[in-house]
Amino acid sequence: MSRSIPLGGAHKVQKGLSPHPRIRNVIAVGSGKGGVGKSTTAVNLALALKAQGARVGVLDADIYGPSVPAMLGLSGRPESPDNKSIEPLRAFGVEAMSIGFLIEPDSPMIWRGPMATSALTQLFNDTLWDDLDFLLIDLPPGTGDIQLTLSQKIPVAGAVIVTTPQDIATLDAHKALNMFEKVEVPVLGIVENMAVHTCSNCGHVEHLFGEGGGQRMAEQYGVPLLGSLPLDIGIREQGDVGAPIVVAQPQSAAAQAYLAAAQRLAEELAKRPRASIPIVSSLL
Repeated sequence: MSRSIPLGGAHKVQKGLSPHPRIRNVIAVGSGKGGVGKSTTAVNLALALKAQGARVGVLDADIYGPSVPAMLGLSGRPESPDNKSIEPLRAFGVEAMSIGFLIEPDSPMIWRGPMATSALTQLFNDTLWDDLDFLLIDLPPGTGDIQLTLSQKIPVAGAVIVTTPQDIATLDAHKALNMFEKVEVPVLGIVENMAVHTCSNCGHVEHLFGEGGGQRMAEQYGVPLLGSLPLDIGIREQGDVGAPIVVAQPQSAAAQAYLAAAQRLAEELAKRPRASIPIVSSLL
């Protein structure tokens, strides 16, 4: 199924900030709690946007538990052409940066909040991003220091909330959504992950984590439900081997669900006001 997404200039960001000179739109991907598949969702959404013609990057903002390198099958250290800035690594046509590229895989990040937030801003500002239509920032779960730094120092065009259908997950997702609203970052929509499981042997459909939680939350806050993603073993297996399902099995039902959610995300962003100060791009 062929899809295309709306592409254009930079959209409005928080007061006092201007869009990054090489990134048209920064999208924060957050959740109220861990274990809902936020990183998997962020990576597959990025690849789905790329598959539909966008220039895309991913910034892993989970300083204490970076998982984007493994999910994209990336390793090694970034190069620095001037000993000040660093080149992003690339996989499947998507640029990526993570603290995981700069530390040993088994090294714990025993940092206080100010060190972690400083690392995030440096990764964002000092990476030599190419001209990107979208940079998806994979946030750690919760509403702590990293999220506050993001809202104050990084120009964000919109946010996506990832949740699973059950009440305990949507309860925390409400907090994440309210946080973005308080810091004046528009929530572009909700992605309901692990919404339904289809047995590979008999085809029986089961809602293992409840049903309709994401839709009810979307209706409560007046934001779109961007998509309901399946609980599919292929998503987990492909993420574990560093070849996400959107690129490994693009015709699968799971990949098509990510593609549809990415298209809806781009459509919702296109409805937002444009930035008053255009970014400078060598491609414009």
